[in-house]
Amino acid sequence: MKTEFSLQNATSVGGSKIFLEYLERIKFTDALRGLNCMKQSNSLFALHRILLYLIIGWILGCERLFHFRQYQHDSLIRRFLGGRCPHHSLLYKELDRLSKTRPTLPLELKKLNQQVIAPCLPSELILDLDSTVETVYGNQQGAEVGANSHKPGRKSYHPLLAFEGQSRLCLNAVLRAGNVHSSRNADTFVAETFDLLGDRPIKYARFDKGFGGEDFYQLWESRKIGYVGRLKWTQRLQNEVKLCRYWKRFVDEDWIIEGITMIYKATSWKKARRIVVIRKAQQFDEDQKQMILETDWQYEAIVTNLEWEPIDIWRFYNQRACMENYIKEAKRGFSINRIATGNFAANELDLLMKLLAYNLYERFKKDCCEPIYQGYTISRFRLEFFHCAATIIQHSRQVVLKLAKDFANRFAWKRIATRVALLE
Repeated sequence: MKTEFSLQNATSVGGSKIFLEYLERIKFTDALRGLNCMKQSNSLFALHRILLYLIIGWILGCERLFHFRQYQHDSLIRRFLGGRCPHHSLLYKELDRLSKTRPTLPLELKKLNQQVIAPCLPSELILDLDSTVETVYGNQQGAEVGANSHKPGRKSYHPLLAFEGQSRLCLNAVLRAGNVHSSRNADTFVAETFDLLGDRPIKYARFDKGFGGEDFYQLWESRKIGYVGRLKWTQRLQNEVKLCRYWKRFVDEDWIIEGITMIYKATSWKKARRIVVIRKAQQFDEDQKQMILETDWQYEAIVTNLEWEPIDIWRFYNQRACMENYIKEAKRGFSINRIATGNFAANELDLLMKLLAYNLYERFKKDCCEPIYQGYTISRFRLEFFHCAATIIQHSRQVVLKLAKDFANRFAWKRIATRVALLE
């Protein structure tokens, strides 16, 4: 078999045309032009084209900036960007330059993110807070040795993230050094999230035991927002619970689940608050009855201002566990844990751009995909719909993208394309 490198106007991601057209339909390029980051008039690549190229690259699966070289000469991407794609080395320079010359760009990107997700947010929001660890393998600025269960002793970043619990969308994010506690500047971060959301009502908030403190709880109470948050199981709290004798049983099956409500005041609090304590023990089906000892119980404590039954508080808090999947999708699908540069501010810009790409993908699924595909991760969606060989043909004053004839998901792809075309 003879081999030739002679195929012209080819692309390996012909299926991504539906997403590129979606960006045109929602006028995302115009939104990027609105950012207050002008370059010199003789610049070869306008800033909005560079940012758009970054978004497309993260959507298509680039994990690091040098991976963008595989799309520099891609005919479909070049045509969408106006005829030419920047070299991957320019992306490093632009991120570094923007971090030094445009200190307001992170806030502008956060406001742009709000514009992107606004049509998909529910009428009443559930705010979920969490943090994650991003390990680095160098001496990047701002990276410090902190709590890192996967790579103990390694330097890392410790970003703080806020997601909407019903729509999977990322509301806000900030990059921090790896040696800070989860609750460090959490009240400032939440206040910024309030400002970004504007008049949108937040009904509930959920957070784990890494967050807490008088000022943090007062922030929710002053706005009359219902909150549920895990408490650390301290010896003092344990002694208080031991004094309780009347537990209410909610589940009596393979697992026995009981709960109580009590008023408790931690040493750092200025006032007492409502605490829900849940205990559970596993029982086994045997011929004889099983005696449950005190050591068989597993205890959980949740602080809240909601007047719900303990089992409802516990189950509502457990739904927050979905946020771990959202963070996993952001890491595995959009590589937020792949640190781009050695500059801290540039890395924060990179984080915000990747989370913007994450939100664009989530909105795209809600707007244009059938329910069966709305649960797809970005990795599976790339495999099923984006990765398809194609060529661009110009004939009779028409431009045609010819996709592979035996493309497995061509019928579903056409239905998505039809929905994109119907968007206004």
